[in-house]
Amino acid sequence: MKYLRYKENGAIIPAVKVLGEIYDISNLVKDINSSTLEELLNMDIDVKKLKKITKNIKYENFLSPLGYMGKIICIGLNYVSHAKESDMALPSEPVVFFKATSSLASPNCEVQIPKNSTKTDWEVELGVVIGKRAKYVSEAEAYDYIAGYTIINDISEREFQLERGGQWVKGKSHDTFSPVGPFILSKDELGANGAEDNLDMKLSVDGKLYQNANTKDMYFKVPFLVSYLSQFMTLEAGDIISTGTPQGVGLGQKPEVYLKNGQVMELEIEKLGKQKQVAKALK
Repeated sequence: MKYLRYKENGAIIPAVKVLGEIYDISNLVKDINSSTLEELLNMDIDVKKLKKITKNIKYENFLSPLGYMGKIICIGLNYVSHAKESDMALPSEPVVFFKATSSLASPNCEVQIPKNSTKTDWEVELGVVIGKRAKYVSEAEAYDYIAGYTIINDISEREFQLERGGQWVKGKSHDTFSPVGPFILSKDELGANGAEDNLDMKLSVDGKLYQNANTKDMYFKVPFLVSYLSQFMTLEAGDIISTGTPQGVGLGQKPEVYLKNGQVMELEIEKLGKQKQVAKALK
């Protein structure tokens, strides 16, 4: 099952997609967010009792599949190739940082290049959506706490992140820096546990392919990350773990390449759909 949200005539419509058909679930939950996700996952949804959406939904009307959540937790340097191109050592334990939830955006948004930015960058990443409260979870139990998977573009301003002192969060949290979606794919539809560890992922800018990899190259795997993070903080329904990016970011190019006004990013992860964003420089 795919969980998604879209807008129609100013209203937000929560929906599910089953066997290619989209169904309105607004009679079950008012929205899909951290307050309703666990309840929704526990429902025995009978699509025969739901309103089928018969007209095509325009891509620009799709929203982030989550309305709001408590945390966006990111894992840095989690692909060997990306650590190498960033000229950083592979960590002995996961590098953990946060993105402000105000950075959450739709998969088709205008990504803002912040004022005074010279190094706004892209990062296609697998997002793991937590389905229920998790604390001190073992690696063997980890999948029990996962609702599903999605795409996140971990937009990063590299000067703010790496050259201005302090924590990485400053370069990660500008408005629109976390496009998510277009849907959450339930873990059962993705396949058996571990299926998330073999998904092709790509990102291009203005048609030029920069990132072309597979999640199997992830250094710290999804079950380990869920367990690891739950030792330090309580994970809650709707939290997203952004699991790191492979090589091909702008920072890793020689010479470095960064987003400019009007450029178009297109990204996809196998089975999880596609995103498309236009960069918009703020004045």
